[in-house]
Amino acid sequence: MLKRFIPLILLLLGSMAYGQSHTDWPRSMPWWKANNLRVIQFNMPAYEAATMQPDSIVEDLQRSSANTLLINIGGIMAFYPTKLDFHYQNPYLRSPTLMDDLIRKCHQQGIRVMVRFDFSRVHESIFKAHPDWCYLSPKGERVYNTDMVMVSINAPYVQTKAFEIIAEVMDRFPIDGIFLNMPGYQVNNPYEGVYHGIDQNEHDQKRFAAYSKGLRLPEKENKGDSVYKVYEAFKKFTVDDWTKRLHELIKSKNPQVALCTYMDEYVDIIRHESQSSTTLPYWPYTASDNVNNAVHSYPDHIISNASIQQISFQSRYNAVEPEEVRIRLYENIANGSGLDISMMGDMRGYEDERNFKVIRQVYAHHKAYEKYFGRYRSVARIALIAPGSWPSGLPMQEYRGLQLMLKEAHLPFDIIEDSQLARRVQDLKKYRVLLLPDLTYLSAASVEALKQISQQGTSLLATNRTLSDHPVALAELFGAKVVQGEHDGSGFYLTPERQAPFKRFPGQKMLFWKFNLGLYDFSAADTTYLPILAKGRPGPPEIIGGHDPTGYYAMGLKTYGKSTNALLPIHLGRLYYQHGYQQHKNLLLDVLDRLYPSAGRLVQTNAPDRVEVIVQEFTENTPQKIQQSASDGWIVHLVNLTGFSGNTYFAPIPLQQLRFQMACPFKPSRIHVLGQKGTLPFSYQKGTVAFTLPSLASFAGIVLAR
Repeated sequence: MLKRFIPLILLLLGSMAYGQSHTDWPRSMPWWKANNLRVIQFNMPAYEAATMQPDSIVEDLQRSSANTLLINIGGIMAFYPTKLDFHYQNPYLRSPTLMDDLIRKCHQQGIRVMVRFDFSRVHESIFKAHPDWCYLSPKGERVYNTDMVMVSINAPYVQTKAFEIIAEVMDRFPIDGIFLNMPGYQVNNPYEGVYHGIDQNEHDQKRFAAYSKGLRLPEKENKGDSVYKVYEAFKKFTVDDWTKRLHELIKSKNPQVALCTYMDEYVDIIRHESQSSTTLPYWPYTASDNVNNAVHSYPDHIISNASIQQISFQSRYNAVEPEEVRIRLYENIANGSGLDISMMGDMRGYEDERNFKVIRQVYAHHKAYEKYFGRYRSVARIALIAPGSWPSGLPMQEYRGLQLMLKEAHLPFDIIEDSQLARRVQDLKKYRVLLLPDLTYLSAASVEALKQISQQGTSLLATNRTLSDHPVALAELFGAKVVQGEHDGSGFYLTPERQAPFKRFPGQKMLFWKFNLGLYDFSAADTTYLPILAKGRPGPPEIIGGHDPTGYYAMGLKTYGKSTNALLPIHLGRLYYQHGYQQHKNLLLDVLDRLYPSAGRLVQTNAPDRVEVIVQEFTENTPQKIQQSASDGWIVHLVNLTGFSGNTYFAPIPLQQLRFQMACPFKPSRIHVLGQKGTLPFSYQKGTVAFTLPSLASFAGIVLAR
C-alpha cells in the first residue's frame, strides 16, 4: 500500500520545493519581474527526443546555476503526444511522458520551464493537405527546408491553429513561459541565406485588400512606393493583432505564464540575440548594444539577451570562442539583462564543450551576487538613438561607429530606439546630448519630440543624412539645407581649424575623407566649421596638390531654444567603424566637449580603451527591497576586451592599478569588488570619488555603497 503513495509523496515534496524556492517574492508578482533570469536554452533536434534524459538535463542545469530552462515543445513538431491532427508529431519521441517528467523534475529543483514554439513552418504532409496555409513567393515558389515548408502569417494555420496548439500545451503542462521563435512575416530562407520576396498567399492578398481598401499586395520592397508604405503599416497591424490575441489567450489560462519573443508589444519578456557576425569588422559590444537599447527603449519590459552558441546556421555544431561568450554574458548583466545562452541539443554528448566552463563561472557569479544585478537606473547624460532594434546596412555602421567612439572614450551613454522618441519624450529631457546617426526618416511625432527637448536644453548632434527627409526640421534645428546629400568624399579633406572646439589635432592641418561627404548650405546656421578642401590633383608625387577650399563646410552649429545643435553631414561613424582612425573619433569628442563640456567628468580613468566601463545606479534586487525606490549606491562594471584583436577573441590581458575618478553625488560608505574580500581605499572631495582597482582579469563589479 505504501508503495502506491510514494510517487504522490515525491510529487508533493517536489511541488513544495518549487514553491519554497520562490516564496520570498510576492506571489502576486509575475515571476519574471524579479529580473534574475539565468536561462539555458536547449534547441533539441528531433532525433534527440529518443535519448533525452530528464535527470541528466536537470543535473546539468543545476551544475550551471541556471534557474530557467527553455526547450522546444511544439509548432514545427510536437515533442509530446499531441491529439491535434495538424500538429506534426516528432517521430523519434519514445516516452509519452518525456515533457511531463522533465517539467516536474525541473520544478522540484526550483527551475522554471519556458517552452519554445515555432509556427514559421509545417511538415510537408500538412502542406499537402492545406497548401493555402503556406508562403507563396512573387514567382509562385514555396520555401522548403528539407521536409518543412514555410507558412503564411495570415493563413488559418497561424491565425487559428497555432492558438489551438498553445492551448493544448497549456492545458496539459504546468509551464512557466512561452517563447515564440521566428514570429512575423517571412521573406527569407535564413537557414540557406536566400531571399524570396513578399508573401503573395491568397489569405495575405485578401487581408491586405481589406486593410488598404482595395490595394494589391506589393511584390517588391521599395520604401519609396506609397503602396509599400501601406504594406509596412499592415504588417505591424497584423503582427500586433496576432500577438495581442495570443497574450489574451495565455493570460486567460494562467496570468503567471510569461510570453517571450523578439517584439515589444503584448509580451512580458523581450528576447534579443548576440550572434556571430558573418562580415568584418566583428562587433564585440553586441550584448551591450542589444541590452542597452532594449532596456532604455522599453523600460517596462524584462530583457533577456541570448548568447547564440553556434557560429552560423550552416555551422550549428561549432560554438563561438569562449572569450566571446564571456564578454557577451558579462555585458548582459552589466547592462540590466539576466543571463541567457542558446545551444543545439542538451549538454550531454555535446559537439563543442569549450564554453561550458565559462557558462558555469559567469552563471555562478550572477547567482552569488544576484542582489547587485537587475534593478538599475542609468547615470548617463548622453543618449545614442538607434536605427531600430536590429540595425543593419549603412545606418548600422554609422550607429556602431559612434557607439564605438563613446565606448573607447569611457563616456557613459544610453541607447534608445528611434521609434520610441515620441513615447519617451519626458525621459529624453534628462539628457544633455542626443546623438542621431544617419536617421534619414523619423515620424512627425518623433521630429516634434526632438524639437521639444531641444527647446528645453538637450543638444542634438546629428551625422550624415539625418533628417534629410525632413527639410523644414533640418533648417529649423540645424540651420542647414541639403545641396547634395550623396557625395563621394574620397580624396577630399577637412580642415580642423586651430580654435575651439577642435583641440585634439596637434600637428595636423588636414583630415582625409572617405564615404559620404554631404554638401550642405549652412547659411542659416550660427557658426560653420571644418572647411572642405577639394580633391586636388591625384597622381604621382610631382603633380599632387591643389586642395583648394570648396566653400562648403562639414559642420554647422545652431542655437535652438536653450540648446546648441551640431550637424556633421558626413559618414563619420561608418569611417571609424570600418577603419578606426583616431582623428575621426577626435572630431566627435571635440564636438561633444563643445555641446556638453562636463561629459568627461563622469568617468576619468587610465584603463585602456578596450576596457568597457558601464556605470549603473542600483537598488538591491531582493524581495525585502521590492518597494524601495531609493538607491543603494553605484556599481561600476568593467569588461576586459583587451583580448579582442579585431577578428579573433584571445584571453584578455591582465591589467593592474586602474585608477578612477568619478563625479559621484554621494560619498560612498565603502567600496568593494564583487567576489573579492576587503574594501578599496578611496578619497572623496568636492563631488568626486577616486579609487584604484589593483588588478583586472576578465570582469569586475565595483560597488560604491551608500
